[in-house]
Amino acid sequence: MKVVLQRSLEASCTVDGEEIGKISRGLVLLTGFTEGDTIETIEWMVRKVLNLRIFEDDSGVMNLSLLDTKGEILSISQFTLYADTKKGNRPSYMKALGGEDAEELYNIWNQKLSEFVDISTGKFGADMEIRLVNDGPVTILLER
Repeated sequence: MKVVLQRSLEASCTVDGEEIGKISRGLVLLTGFTEGDTIETIEWMVRKVLNLRIFEDDSGVMNLSLLDTKGEILSISQFTLYADTKKGNRPSYMKALGGEDAEELYNIWNQKLSEFVDISTGKFGADMEIRLVNDGPVTILLER
């Protein structure tokens, strides 16, 4: 499982001209799954994302978590995180978990996150337009 985490001031997701997800201050999570990812993998990643201290406290030090700030999440499925570009110029996505299995894990991921914070999502498998005002910028790659 890979997650590109971006701290944001605001973000939204549009599919076919319709805005389907929107958050104010919080995190945009671009998430990809691979063979071997499990519910335990997801639970570990949920704890990491929610407790990562990357928001500034009153002294301007990154010392607060998403839970501390009561931030929101925009969760986007992103199979291209598993692109392999070692050979040639066309990426291979063989390491990305396919179709129904990936969608099932994505839905579990979102459900588990929603137990703790407000969450908006993209649409699995759709061509999405993501708008983001990156805060910092803070962008972190998490992998398990």
